[in-house]
Amino acid sequence: MGSWIAILTDDPLVKRVCAKFVPRLLTDDQREQRQTIDRELFVRSCKDVQPKRKQQTSQWKGPNSPRPRKGRQVQSKTKVMLLTFFDSEGILHHEYAPEGQTIIKEYYVEISRRLRESVRRKRPEKWRDGDWILNHDNAPAHTSHLVQRFVAKHGTAQ
Repeated sequence: MGSWIAILTDDPLVKRVCAKFVPRLLTDDQREQRQTIDRELFVRSCKDVQPKRKQQTSQWKGPNSPRPRKGRQVQSKTKVMLLTFFDSEGILHHEYAPEGQTIIKEYYVEISRRLRESVRRKRPEKWRDGDWILNHDNAPAHTSHLVQRFVAKHGTAQ
């Protein structure tokens, strides 16, 4: 019997595997340095984010000194959506959606009109040759008949 057959039949724990891809092969020093930095950043973030309890903010004060003040930590309730359109040369068009605005088909058509104007101004050679393609996902606002008609009417390939 050959040696490879013996390995396969006699030792079932041995198997052939491929190397695992990792972004960087780090030396032990580099790995240790990254872990140190990670720990420091974690400690800093905990200090910044963790609100102090009432007892932790208490202080001794004299009868005439003002009471200590503590800011209340409130998370922002405002979310802003940034819409960005880009090509291989950079950002073509960007805008912030108004607060509370959902991307519905009518709003997407308005954005598409402004995008076409940005392409005309920023990439005149692509506009002139019709050499640009709008690539978006299959979200309902993007695949609606209204948007499809707009894209077909204005000759924008997708």
